[in-house]
Amino acid sequence: MTWRSPLALVRDALRGQKAREKDLRNLVSNLPYEGLEKGKQPNRHFPSNAIKTTKYTPLFFIPMNLFEQFHRLANIYFVGLAILNFVPLVNAFQPEVALIPICAIMSLTALKDAWEDYRRYQSDRKVNNTSSFIYSREHKQFVERRWKDVRVGDFVKVFCNEIVSADLLLLHTSDPNGVCLIETANLDGETNLKQRRVLSGLCISDPEFEPESFDSIVVCERPNNSLNHFKCYVEKPDKEKVGAGIDSLLLRGCTVRNTDHAVGFVVYAGHETKSMLNNNGPRYKHSKLERKLNIDVIFCVILLLSMCLVGALGHSLWLQAMPSMAPYLVPDSNGHLDSPSLSGFYMFFTMIILLQSVVPIALYVSIELVKIGQIFFITNDIDLYDEETDSHIQCKALNITEDLGQIEYIFSDKTGTLTENKMVFRRCSIMGTEYPHKENAIRLAVIHEPDSEEEVIFNQQPRPLKKGWSLDTEDTNPEDTQRHHGSRHKSKGSGNAQSDVAFSSPLETEVIPDRKLLQQISRAESSSSSGKMDPYLDFFLTLAICNTAVVSMATAQRQRASGSLHSCQRNNPMNILPSLVRKVASLCYILTSWQRKPKRDHTLSENSFIEEDHFNPPVTKERDVEDLNVDGTRMCSLHVPPKCDKPAVTSDKLCYEAESPDEAALVYAAKAYGFTLLARTHDSVTVRLPSGQDLVFEVLDTLTFDSNRKRMSVLVRHPITKEYVLYTKGADYAIMELLGTPYAESGNQKKIVADTQYYLDCYAKDGLRTLCFAKKVVSDKTYKSWSVIRQRALAAIDNREELIMDSSVQLETNLTLLGATGVEDRLQENVPDTIMALREAGIQVWVLTGDKTETAVNIGYACGLLEEEDLVINMSCKNMVSASLKLACTSILDCTLEELRRYENNPRNVDTTPDISLVLDGHTLAMALSPELQDRFVDLAKRCRSVLCCRVSPLQKSSVVKIIREKLKVMTLAVGDGANDVNMIQAADIGIGISGQEGMQAVMASDFAISRFKHLKKLLLVHGHWCYTRLANMIFYFFYKNVVYMNLLFWYQFFCGFSATAMIDYWLLIFFNLFFTSLPPIMFGLMDTDVSAEMLLGIPELYRIGQGAGEYKHSTLWVSILDAFYQSLVCFFIPYLAYQDSDVDIFTFGTALNTASLFIILLHLSIEIKSWTVVHLVIMLGSVALYFIVTLAYSAICITCNPPSDPYWIFQSQMADPMFYLICIITTVVALLPRYMFHVLRNSIAPSPLVQARHLDRLDPSVREQWIKEWRGFRGGGQVNRSELSTPPSPTIETPVNIYYQSPAFSDTTEDEFTLNVITEDNDTRRHT
Repeated sequence: MTWRSPLALVRDALRGQKAREKDLRNLVSNLPYEGLEKGKQPNRHFPSNAIKTTKYTPLFFIPMNLFEQFHRLANIYFVGLAILNFVPLVNAFQPEVALIPICAIMSLTALKDAWEDYRRYQSDRKVNNTSSFIYSREHKQFVERRWKDVRVGDFVKVFCNEIVSADLLLLHTSDPNGVCLIETANLDGETNLKQRRVLSGLCISDPEFEPESFDSIVVCERPNNSLNHFKCYVEKPDKEKVGAGIDSLLLRGCTVRNTDHAVGFVVYAGHETKSMLNNNGPRYKHSKLERKLNIDVIFCVILLLSMCLVGALGHSLWLQAMPSMAPYLVPDSNGHLDSPSLSGFYMFFTMIILLQSVVPIALYVSIELVKIGQIFFITNDIDLYDEETDSHIQCKALNITEDLGQIEYIFSDKTGTLTENKMVFRRCSIMGTEYPHKENAIRLAVIHEPDSEEEVIFNQQPRPLKKGWSLDTEDTNPEDTQRHHGSRHKSKGSGNAQSDVAFSSPLETEVIPDRKLLQQISRAESSSSSGKMDPYLDFFLTLAICNTAVVSMATAQRQRASGSLHSCQRNNPMNILPSLVRKVASLCYILTSWQRKPKRDHTLSENSFIEEDHFNPPVTKERDVEDLNVDGTRMCSLHVPPKCDKPAVTSDKLCYEAESPDEAALVYAAKAYGFTLLARTHDSVTVRLPSGQDLVFEVLDTLTFDSNRKRMSVLVRHPITKEYVLYTKGADYAIMELLGTPYAESGNQKKIVADTQYYLDCYAKDGLRTLCFAKKVVSDKTYKSWSVIRQRALAAIDNREELIMDSSVQLETNLTLLGATGVEDRLQENVPDTIMALREAGIQVWVLTGDKTETAVNIGYACGLLEEEDLVINMSCKNMVSASLKLACTSILDCTLEELRRYENNPRNVDTTPDISLVLDGHTLAMALSPELQDRFVDLAKRCRSVLCCRVSPLQKSSVVKIIREKLKVMTLAVGDGANDVNMIQAADIGIGISGQEGMQAVMASDFAISRFKHLKKLLLVHGHWCYTRLANMIFYFFYKNVVYMNLLFWYQFFCGFSATAMIDYWLLIFFNLFFTSLPPIMFGLMDTDVSAEMLLGIPELYRIGQGAGEYKHSTLWVSILDAFYQSLVCFFIPYLAYQDSDVDIFTFGTALNTASLFIILLHLSIEIKSWTVVHLVIMLGSVALYFIVTLAYSAICITCNPPSDPYWIFQSQMADPMFYLICIITTVVALLPRYMFHVLRNSIAPSPLVQARHLDRLDPSVREQWIKEWRGFRGGGQVNRSELSTPPSPTIETPVNIYYQSPAFSDTTEDEFTLNVITEDNDTRRHT
């Protein structure tokens, strides 16, 4: 290795930093420079592919760990006191002895940190030494190397089922169409396959790719953590630029599937890869209780300083009161004694050292241990385990478990959170004609029957559709297709092979065609033989083509790697989530029936409008599959059939890898009508028509979905008409505004639009998820001019996303409306019951969704968020200018609040609240959240029982959570399952991600991860209550215990001239808190159960105890401290009076105090324990036994452990003295009698709800259940007349505001104005007392 001067090294380092900070990077191949020294490598400035996630090195572990631990102020406090004890003028103990407690605590913490870092090191070593194939110019082939040997500019070859080692620009694949299929489960949990395409114009046609022939320059952006965006272009030697995006990038951590091999150029390596940039490690949040604890610690420090000040003043006065120099005061070498004032000053610091445990040193460590134990109990709760997905609850934030017991507001997403996110095709409208699909509705209605066999639905086979569409099926009874095959299958993976692919359960894939629509398609196909496409055929072609679904073969098995590397979660060993993705089984499971008696006279179906996407979201849905199910079912092998006129594939063996359940539902609906998607490549789509003819559409471009356009389009060349055709689908409002001029004029086209909009509104009212479909024939001239603009946008680096979107918008104009669809999304199991329980627990539930208002309100009634007796205030606006909207919104808020205040001020309405629910759309919410109206909106919202926000963006979701949390000072929880919920989850005090079908972004950003919304009930009402009450009571006990014990030393100072003398041996002082009384409070915080889980679930109102101020109150702490002062006085003065005028020595006196205080402290805990177990008894008796064993041994063998004191045989002598036992008994009884009597009187005269619940818990189970039913029935009875709360009057403003009653369905507001709908079922309303 050539020696280089330090100046050259510094210069090279500065150049490297400058190269890494450039906005654009110019990368070239490393092959021409192979074998040269590092200084001559062109890409040497960029990091290698080796990763290091450890925090420490062996050499610097101790100083770095100490620096980390000293971030905790408590450690600085105790270390400072230990150092202070080394000062001779102020020391209270032997300096070495004072170091033992803090050294023990910090050593345990250091061992824990070292173990965690070692596990990170092992993970890094395993990843860095994984094999990879890198091209070598010397060997003229790809040679096996390790991941850490990969460099930017290398050519890497990845084989099927291998994990990509670095971020690679895809240059070549084994697929003749240049497609590589990857799975990104290791990055985002999305297990559906995604297509990546070879960079166009480079090496695609060469079957034997030669990396040495690559002589282009790769220009890419600086590394960033966006997994969905990548800006790059390749500049050829002739200066031609070829643009590349995320669809040509293989990300580190992805797995290659169903592609023999792929070759890529390394653009980012190591810590600059997108996966590593997303690896932010664990989050750290401060719980509400911890923030309160910090305040109490400050108060205890003030108490300590006050006691030390008393000691300092007392010592000074003691010295001043002495007539002459005391013989025990030792002067310095000059025979000089310090003045009383100076001695008192020194004594102040000595007293701090003596009484330092008033601030408990072991409290923080004990809290951490208790929280780890609480997390263990939560994660191992069988009720929070989901058998269908084989997933447990995950606790990712280790220090906020107690916050689960203090939640006051829950903000929930809808799709995938309240609903299954399993889309079922229900209805459609084509050219203004509606097709209700009644036969299919009959099939789906069986799922609502409580005693139905799921196999009736799941095992029925779709009827084969004959060529030419013979309408023999019209005479077939749809019920005949439902066949019963015996007992229902409950095992994961039951069903056919399609069920092992995401969004492909029989419930989602099987559609019974509408008879009327079958006839219309048959006529349309006959009329289209002339070469002109019928709108009906175009509608179903749009369903089949306008998507990104990948065609799968249901006859083969998807190949899988034997192991996986965790690139995203290995930074924190306690947060490793390999089982989350790998343990999830097939999503085709047996749906449990949702039993709910609908009150409303319309279909209670569930759907949503995903804020980010309907059909091609950046966040795809989660699914995980294994090689074989438990019953041996084979998985789908994703296979791109070769491009041909007649694929040798039968349609019944096809399944689809869709990126969203919407896409899958629509593709399977098209297949049910004979429009079968057979193959998809990067430049073609093959569709089989009902007649059996296969059409191969040339795909010219795909205009992917974005959250601004709310639509996607596919531009193809029609194989029959040879026209350029743009097929588009999207949200209704996004499509309707792009229709051509004829639709704005009178005539048939306008009627089609009006009818379609009417059916869309009907679908939304029925809770269906709606989409519109349109097409456009593009002329040759338009296409050519647009293509130039499009290619320029794709090759751009700056503002690439904006240019691409502008080019898409430019083409998506003057569309021709084809029709609309309604897709159902069903509620998850037990959602209404969960919401009802959360409400009874005093938690306000808000739903923030991107759905249409009508759809959201329907789902609100279905899930119990809205009830028939509620006064529902619907604030919505349509196409209003900002000034008018603001004025109307202000007036409505003012009038509604004024009416509510009048209701509250009415003497007849004392202790009652009206049942009010608020519904807002996104535009109104944006105005309500403005600084001028925020306070009014929050004031109104806090008076509402539930709030439903529709058409809201992800940013608005987080804004709502932040405003409510900050304005009302309440504890908030946000729950969601998609990437559009991440902002909301991170904004709340507690974020919960649901590991459903929308990937893992929400789970990765959350504090807790669950698989079902129903798990919230037990997580909050049981575990939340337990965690909070246990931890709060343990902290009170910790402060009490230390104050009692330290006060014994403080009272003794009044009899020893405040000289900081201890009557208890120093070693026993240390052992008392470190060993004798350390385990009982931890056991108390882990296992004490004030109320059983059954009672907490049966009476959700018990959860209210933790809300607001909760059980952890500063007043309760000070009552405990006052009790500790009383008990310490009793514990000190009873032995003092007993031994008064006797000849016992100081340590004999101290031994009696020490033993009595142990019994007092432990029996005090026995009074506080609510439920006794064997563990409680063992630890309590073990602590007493340990005290006696250690003290006896210490008194027998430790003669000179603490010179000049001599504890020899003191405890043995005491145990032989009956006076010792009498003192211990009397002292303990007198000290604990007041607390015991207080508990008896309080529980007898004014028992708290928890005490009543404990009494109820002791009853026979049948009697207890009957009592709960009667109590709940009594509580729910009684109504008041709604007329007591009058309807808010109409504001006198220029903008008309309609206030009206409508029952029972939700109103359809079509005016372009602000509307306040007050929805009620009758003239009665409930009042909660």
